[in-house]
Amino acid sequence: MKTMRLTSLFLAAALGLGALGAQAQPAAPPAATAASPEYRLGAGDVVRIVVYQNPDLTLETRVSESGVVSFPLLGNVRIGGLGIGAAEKLIADGLKNGNFVKQPQVTLTLLQIKGNQANVLGQVNRPGRYPIETADMRLTDLLANAGGVAATGGDIVVLTGTRNGQPFRMEVDLPMVFSAEQNRTNDVLIQNGDVVWVDRAPLVYIYGEVQRPGPMRLERGMTVMQALAAGGGLTQRGTERGIRVHRKGADGKVQVVQPAMDDGVKDGDVVYVKESLF
Repeated sequence: MKTMRLTSLFLAAALGLGALGAQAQPAAPPAATAASPEYRLGAGDVVRIVVYQNPDLTLETRVSESGVVSFPLLGNVRIGGLGIGAAEKLIADGLKNGNFVKQPQVTLTLLQIKGNQANVLGQVNRPGRYPIETADMRLTDLLANAGGVAATGGDIVVLTGTRNGQPFRMEVDLPMVFSAEQNRTNDVLIQNGDVVWVDRAPLVYIYGEVQRPGPMRLERGMTVMQALAAGGGLTQRGTERGIRVHRKGADGKVQVVQPAMDDGVKDGDVVYVKESLF
């Protein structure tokens, strides 16, 4: 019995030490997050190059159309298409291999971004040409720089440019970019020379016996009833039986439709409310 009791105590102690050992093990380090791609220098960028303890080698210049800068002692150095770190190393290696500086420490500072730019046009608050400041700039970043979509802008954004040497065109539904199902897969990367076009929002026109006739923004899935409600509803002389929708067909001809209140309206529809005769 004494032997069995001692054996049980040893087992309990062993199990306890095992549990403590498992608790004492350090947690696995979190996976390292991928660093953002580095900005790549382009034609027109203005840079300042400084070599530590060699003030005579300080240079402030613009990258040429061919991606070249003329650096003292080295002549033409092609830095276009390189990241800042790679450009610094290229110049440092040239100074070292040429026996100009033993241990060169080169610092390149980007003063103006002119080489990588994209255009934002149409219904945005600040249309214009914007620098691509980082290699991972996305469509929503560029639109934010342009002040966002204006109140008159639609939800569909057209992105055009070049990918792999081929013309590229893509229509992006902005609300879907932020939906959980899409996981922002359509928030595409912006590249040099891209053009973003934001068209006007679709409109529906209401006139006749309504409180506030005129054009209004066509919301998604809007019905005739919702369009009339957005126009303040019918006047006392208006009648639901007198509602007509004038709609342009694919052949360009205007068709007159007598809709139900829950029928949908389309871009460019003209909703007319007749006066009641009784």
